[in-house]
Formats: sequence, structure tokens, C-alpha cells
Amino acid sequence: MPGRSPETRRGAVVAGLGSYVPPRALTNAELCGNRPVGDEWIRTRIGVASRRVADGEATVDLAVRAGRGALEAAGAGGADALVLTTISPDRLVPAGAPEVAARLGCGTIPAFDLASGCSGFLYGLGVASSMIVSGAFDSVLLVASDVFSAFVDPDDWLMAAIFGDGAGAVLLRAGDTDEPGALGPVDLGTDGAQADLLEVPGDGARARKRTLAAPGAEFSPYFRMDGPAVRKQAIVGMCDSVTRAVQQAGWSLGELDAVVAHQANQRILDGLAAELGLDPGRMLSHIEAYGNTATASVPVLLAQATAAGALRPGMRVALTAYGAGLAWGSATLVWPDVRAVTDDG
Repeated sequence: MPGRSPETRRGAVVAGLGSYVPPRALTNAELCGNRPVGDEWIRTRIGVASRRVADGEATVDLAVRAGRGALEAAGAGGADALVLTTISPDRLVPAGAPEVAARLGCGTIPAFDLASGCSGFLYGLGVASSMIVSGAFDSVLLVASDVFSAFVDPDDWLMAAIFGDGAGAVLLRAGDTDEPGALGPVDLGTDGAQADLLEVPGDGARARKRTLAAPGAEFSPYFRMDGPAVRKQAIVGMCDSVTRAVQQAGWSLGELDAVVAHQANQRILDGLAAELGLDPGRMLSHIEAYGNTATASVPVLLAQATAAGALRPGMRVALTAYGAGLAWGSATLVWPDVRAVTDDG
């Protein structure tokens, strides 16, 4: 960028944030009905009191509203490229990102989808940052959107208790690595040997081929996971990833002012704070009111915390997520003086 000193390097800087959650709040009481296990159990074991559920809206619809908020917050009319991260695409083909770009009035810019489980937003940050640092683009709109309620078995009340729908977005612009809002190195990793711990086994090529080979064979279109097997790994995995990202930033864990982690489960968030040796108050959370919004949980929380003043300029912040793949990611930044446009339905 013009005016950069010899000591600084080109970086990707947070310029604006947006979020959208559907208006319908599904409470524990409504979800559980007359079941003996109800509100108190869900609050205690998962930390969720209600979650937002999309009625008549799809993943792209939510993405457009969050993306528009991020552009408005940044005072930008568009972006040079758009990345959509999701694990609940509206269609297998085509990708949803070009439609999001068109509906936002961004024209024929490069736009593509990225799928990496609930860590997709962190992977998206790594990809979008690289696109800017390389000099190929001056701005990238990164949107994370999930209508994961569409992939939850309606007869599985426990899965329905965990997940909610929502979308979050961030506009990244070219800037200097030493200015507030510049992303530090992004720590990413996977363990594909445990891919079957969290999955939607139906609708893909593997399931379709099996059905063709054995007509009448059944496959599930719904999400399933081995919760106990994932829980401990998620805590340790995010702790290790955050530690690496913080070290690459030249910080210590004690210098962190806030951690924004994937809102998987309040017990996981509490365990992560303990593992990192941080006061629980530094671990931001909105899972009680919104549940686990999958890929969107980190950017939705970022936008809401910014709008509410919980994230303030100058704070040292770590972002982290862990999910299907298995895949994980973390990043750091000094929080900038930035706007967020939030739409709570």
C-alpha cells in the first residue's frame, strides 16, 4: 500500500463485521415438550437455553444479510473477492458464494465455497488473508453461514438442543501487519483418520454409490457425532492451536484479553479456559441464547461482542475452532476500532 515504511509488510486487516440470526427462538421448553429431560438438563450439560431456527430461509439467504452488514460496517460498496464457509450448503452444485456475491451487488468477482467443518471460518481467514497478502486482491469478504437445523434429525432432540442457525461476516482489506486489526499467522491442522467422528453420511458420492450398488439400502441425511470422543480432543486441540498462534504472535497466554472460540458446548468453553489458564471471563460466550451455529459461531460472536462493547480497540484477541474433519484452527489480532452491524432477526 502507498506510504508503507520499509519495516512493515502487507497484511490483511479487519475492516467491518456483520451478523444475522433468524428471528425464531426455539426454547428448551418448546423443544423438549413433556420429556422428563428438559430445560435444566440442557442448560447444565450443554449450556443452551434457546437457539435460533430459520423458517423459510436458507444458507445463502442468511449469508447475504450478514455480508451486507459487514460491507455497511466498513463503509464499502463491495469487495474484490468473496469466500463463503459453510457445512450446510443449499445445493451440492453450484457453490453458494457466487449467488451471495450477485445478491450483494458485487458483480462477477471471484467467489467460492470452503468447507472445513466448524473450523471453516478460521480456514477462511487463512485463505482470505493469503489472497490479500499475495497482492492479488485488496479486499475479501469472508462469510460464514449455516442453517444446520436442516441437517439435524427432527427425532433426535439432543442434536436439536445443541445447534442453531446463523451467519457472520468480516470484510478484510489490505493494510500493514503492524496496525490494529491485522491478522497474525493462522494455525491450521487436521486429523482425517478420525473423519467419522462427526459426519453427515448421506447425500454425498459415497452414499449415492452404495445406494446404486445395493438398491433399497438406507443412508442417513442427518448429522451424527460421537460426542464423548470429540469433547476432550476439542479442548486439548484448541488449547494447543491457540498456544501455537499466540507464540507466533510473540505473546504469552497471560497477555490475552479475550478468546473467541467455536461455541460448541459451554463445558468445552469452560474446559478450554481452564486448560489455557485463563479467567473464565476472558472466554466470550453467547451459546446460552444462540446455541452452536456451526461455522458461523465465531464471526457471529465477534460481531455481537463488538457491537456490545465486549471487544474494544487495543484488546489482544485469539480466535479458535475445532470440528468435523477433524479440523482445527486459531488466529490472533489486536482488536481494531471497527464497526459491526448486527441483525437479531
